[in-house]
Amino acid sequence: MNSDFKSAGIVHAEPARGFFRVAVVGAGTLRGKEVVEVLEQRNFPSLDVKLLDDDESLGQLEAVKDEITFIQSVRAEQFDQVDFTFFASDAECTHRNWKQVRQSGSAIVDLSYALEDEPGATLRAPWVERQLGKLVTPELQPGPAVVAHPAAIVLALMLTRLQAAAPVKRAVAIVFEPVSEHGQKGMDELHEQTVNLLSFQPLPKKLFDTQVAFNMVSKYGEQSRASLSSVQQRILKHYQRIVHGQAPSPSLLIVQAPVFHGYAFSVNVQFEGRADLEHISASLGGEHIVLVHAPDEAPNNVNTAGQADILLSAAADASDENTIWLWAACDNLRVAAVTAVECAEEMAAARPRGQIQ
Repeated sequence: MNSDFKSAGIVHAEPARGFFRVAVVGAGTLRGKEVVEVLEQRNFPSLDVKLLDDDESLGQLEAVKDEITFIQSVRAEQFDQVDFTFFASDAECTHRNWKQVRQSGSAIVDLSYALEDEPGATLRAPWVERQLGKLVTPELQPGPAVVAHPAAIVLALMLTRLQAAAPVKRAVAIVFEPVSEHGQKGMDELHEQTVNLLSFQPLPKKLFDTQVAFNMVSKYGEQSRASLSSVQQRILKHYQRIVHGQAPSPSLLIVQAPVFHGYAFSVNVQFEGRADLEHISASLGGEHIVLVHAPDEAPNNVNTAGQADILLSAAADASDENTIWLWAACDNLRVAAVTAVECAEEMAAARPRGQIQ
């Protein structure tokens, strides 16, 4: 581990009854709200959860463990005696605040991708790590844990299982991106475009600079700060880093879909030999992948909402006996939040009590 993240004399709060103090930066964002919900659902041993943000959500009331609290501003003193800090805001907010959080002694879990290339940071995907048998050794003073992109996690889990079942020659994936990956602003713009189209009004295009309502595009407008090509690059980079060469990298196309939540995946997989659909389908099932066989229950954005599981169906390719098609869907926000909390749970196993000398 990089020495930048080792320090002596850091004082950690003695968690009452073995519980930890947690801060969620970006608590008003879609990801932040999901993290808070997953912390509660998984009974993370938290004594106190601070909700922090630096935008219009300040002062907003939220419920944490049946108690009403409000979102406070991000200030250095807020991180005193905090054991775990989740960065669920945008990358700019993470860049502004993460060093002071590190200096306070708090462990860091980054859902904004801001720290993915920082020395000492580790890109994490516990589901894939367990699949590959690459368990992470808990560290006394870990560097930031950066949550891998949810689409990269899904593709990695599917393709590593397929590779273990039969040698994969090639995979081609089309990933349908929901607007919630752009946070509340993406949700609002899709909603406003939909309403305006139905009422024959001009379309707001501040974020996407193109029509996304009732439409699918592989590229945003020239004035958009966001870029589907950058999303594609991040997914491939994260995929390669978490798979460790144990499965081939897919050819990838990202399409912006006119949906609020949930990724969908169309994946064509070609094997070295004849594809035994029954055997291959059985190999895909397991932790976090649920095989769907009934046509009326096919994986979709709606039936994955709020689930950590990936819903998946497999079908033979009519023109090539060596090839199969996969159709999968997942809740992008839930996959990211569960991954983040699992990272913190693993860190908690080695979290010190009291003072490190």
